[in-house]
Amino acid sequence: MIRKLLIANRGEIACRIIDTARRLGVATVAVYSDADADALHVQLADEAVRLGPAPAKDSYLDIDKVLDAARHTGADAIHPGYGFLSENAQFCRACDSAGIIFVGPPAGAIDAMGSKSAAKRIMEEAKVPLVPGYHGTNQNADILEGHANRIGYPVLLKAAAGGGGKGMRRVDSADEFHSALEAAKREAMNAFGDDLMLLERYVLSPRHVEIQVFCDQKGNGVYLFERDCSVQRRHQKVVEEAPAPGLSEELRARMGEAALRAAHAIGYVGAGTVEFLLDASGAFYFMEMNTRLQVEHPVTEMITGQDLVAWQLAVAAGDPLPLQQDDLHILGHAFEVRIYAEDPDNDFLPATGTLVRHRPPKASESVRVDTGVQSGDEISVHYDPMIAKLICHGRTRKEALAKLDRALQQYQIAGVRHNIEFLRRVINHGAFASGRVTTHFIEDYEAEILQREQQLTPLKCAAIAGYLNRRERQDMRESAPASDPHSPGTAATTGAPVSPPGARTMSTIAVSTQRSALSPPAIRCSGSAMPSTATSRAARFACWKGDWRWWTAAG
Repeated sequence: MIRKLLIANRGEIACRIIDTARRLGVATVAVYSDADADALHVQLADEAVRLGPAPAKDSYLDIDKVLDAARHTGADAIHPGYGFLSENAQFCRACDSAGIIFVGPPAGAIDAMGSKSAAKRIMEEAKVPLVPGYHGTNQNADILEGHANRIGYPVLLKAAAGGGGKGMRRVDSADEFHSALEAAKREAMNAFGDDLMLLERYVLSPRHVEIQVFCDQKGNGVYLFERDCSVQRRHQKVVEEAPAPGLSEELRARMGEAALRAAHAIGYVGAGTVEFLLDASGAFYFMEMNTRLQVEHPVTEMITGQDLVAWQLAVAAGDPLPLQQDDLHILGHAFEVRIYAEDPDNDFLPATGTLVRHRPPKASESVRVDTGVQSGDEISVHYDPMIAKLICHGRTRKEALAKLDRALQQYQIAGVRHNIEFLRRVINHGAFASGRVTTHFIEDYEAEILQREQQLTPLKCAAIAGYLNRRERQDMRESAPASDPHSPGTAATTGAPVSPPGARTMSTIAVSTQRSALSPPAIRCSGSAMPSTATSRAARFACWKGDWRWWTAAG
């Protein structure tokens, strides 16, 4: 059994792993950079160790520093989360050499899936369906063009060592081939230090459907069904859902069994995801295998009722899988969207600054928020600008989608630009609501989805956020019994408001789990008055795009 777990990560995934570890009675150790000294994951862990300066290469990616932290604190296992060192075979081997459990697959499995070309060869031997293509090492441009002509246009050039859409080009004709090849090789070399290219037939109108697999050290394996991650922007996932809309039980079983063959072919252990392209005819093709826990794993948890991190810790400790395939069932439908500090009106450039206000919708059995930030935190330039993941579950896809839209409307953020309204336009589009999604969804409906938004100035946003924060503090004071000097809304000696137990105190920002009702006669921001409550209409605030705006609903 694992007694003390070091989480070699930050942000929402570190907080999420700590949550499960705490429930299981496992002590936790956080690591942090100078930029994260006051971060939420540091506060939640039982212990915390500084790694170094803010740049990831000097902190979260420094294998020696992470292992030193584990040895110093007596951690007997390390969970890498996702990103950073999670798919680093060298780190896995270093953990083994140090006698520390790596919560993940063996180094050999990471190596096998680390090269797209090697992975394709292994999958071919395991009889996992592959997109017709060329996965050889001869990189002569004329040879590659000959294979492209054989495969048939359009073709896709892909960096063998790549990911995230880098080193990838669609080529529609032979006339474009050489210039596209040069551009893809150049981008791959800059991103990965390796310009080896693969060629594949470009599947028209594809869907991105991935299978969650889990294997233990005793050779057992199960699949926990699929996730549809088709809605993407520049090969980055925007919305994930489970199960995939319109997938038959027969096709689900075939894809699950193929994913398990892929996992067994490389001696896999732990949580992994096998990604497939699915075409309109029902044919599916292997893309890659991610040898770690995925960002979108919560939708699988919501439809199966299982805690995948708990499974990871059990399997890493040598226990058998908690359930067999026949014990697993799909329960309803779930969606996940990623709330980012970014500017959809400016090519989705990452946004930085202080989260003056961060109020997610209230969590429930059907609404889940995974986050690593709180009001007053800084969104810095050093790391991924994700603010949170919002996950909603319903008995049907339609019900889950309605809950997601409602939760997005309730989400309050001020201080940085964000993508909430962009996400609402995506999920409210008729094609998405009907389940007609492909990996080209955003490109196909760009005119409707990528609309410019009217915005308030940052000064007005801050003024409104300040009003909301003060109002919440006032509500806490008024609701507290007058005779209780220890009420979370009252300071015993001065009468000044204080934060609830366990909350951070950030100047005028009060941490509250309740959203106060608002009906002010007017709010003044930057010298101009906000509109008063209209007759027979309720005025409310909505936080869209990092700014506050008034909107009205029939009342």
